[in-house]
Amino acid sequence: MCDTNQIIFDFNSNSDISNWTTVDDVVMGGRSHGNFKINAAGHGQFYGRVSLENNGGFSSLRHRFSSMEIKDFKEVVLRVKGDGKKYQFRVKDNRANYHSFITVFETNGAWQTINIKLSEMYPAFRGRALSIGNFSSESIEELAFLIGNKKAEKFKLEIDTMYLK
Repeated sequence: MCDTNQIIFDFNSNSDISNWTTVDDVVMGGRSHGNFKINAAGHGQFYGRVSLENNGGFSSLRHRFSSMEIKDFKEVVLRVKGDGKKYQFRVKDNRANYHSFITVFETNGAWQTINIKLSEMYPAFRGRALSIGNFSSESIEELAFLIGNKKAEKFKLEIDTMYLK
């Protein structure tokens, strides 16, 4: 175990968010629309509207980066402020994989510290759980936030920091 934390991303007014992209259900014909920016407070802000039109229903925010070694860490810690809705947090150990490892967290409108045990993140692809075992890799190359609660809704998730513990 490591006695120190490793920052994955710490947002501020000068953050470079060029490696953060939104991917919505429009890739499958849907009409949802997500955006991402640094807000006036210096936090990352993922916001938009989920639409169920044309079999849509999700919006996601993805961050790809060079492979990050995580073998000495057991948890990802998120400091977020949501809108009372449920979100998925996702990681990929290899960005070329179709599947992600997923957990769901619920926001409450206030700043929250969400601790996610990597070993409890389960594999899924297109909303279906896979039987290949929970996350057990020693590195990650992508992380994502996704909203897809099977309803049309506006959303807003502020992100302050993410780190490994």
